[in-house]
Amino acid sequence: MSKQAAVLLAPGFEEAEAFILIDVLNRLHVKVTTVACHDSREVISYHAVPVIADVLLTQLDQEFDAVVIPGGPEGTVNLAANPLVTDFIRRHDEAGKWIAPICSAAARVLGGHHLLKGRRYTCSGDLYKGISDGVYTGENVTEDGNLISGKGLGVTFDFAFQLAWRLTGDTATADFQADHIYYDNWRSDRGVNAR
Repeated sequence: MSKQAAVLLAPGFEEAEAFILIDVLNRLHVKVTTVACHDSREVISYHAVPVIADVLLTQLDQEFDAVVIPGGPEGTVNLAANPLVTDFIRRHDEAGKWIAPICSAAARVLGGHHLLKGRRYTCSGDLYKGISDGVYTGENVTEDGNLISGKGLGVTFDFAFQLAWRLTGDTATADFQADHIYYDNWRSDRGVNAR
């Protein structure tokens, strides 16, 4: 049975991060569900691209193997302000599912609600300065337990391949897809420094 990932979208989400993640996960046969975390399935991205999500967060009653949280300065503020998002992430984290924030999401969405739980993480800019419940690494991609975090847009491929590989365990397909899209930085025999 294929693994499933929920990609949380709120107005102002960073579309390039979301679309690269969706693309790579699909290439490794992870079933992706885009989730609108506000009152409409239409979600306007950081650069004003309208996207129609698969489902509203309020309509979800299933568990996923991973919760993916794209960045975006407005998107992560909107996600962090929604208690349903916090509950959704907390529930999946407590079940040991992969929690995968990138860019500002680790600091704003997880750190802002004490969901880092002392784990190592990375994020964009200096947002880590206001976070007390995690250990900031500054790495491009950091993995600690069931938390995989990415620094920002520039490392989205590394982040996406690491998450897809961890979800599926499919080294051959991960390496093939990285080669297929001419992406030489990531290989399953290197991965990231996990704890």
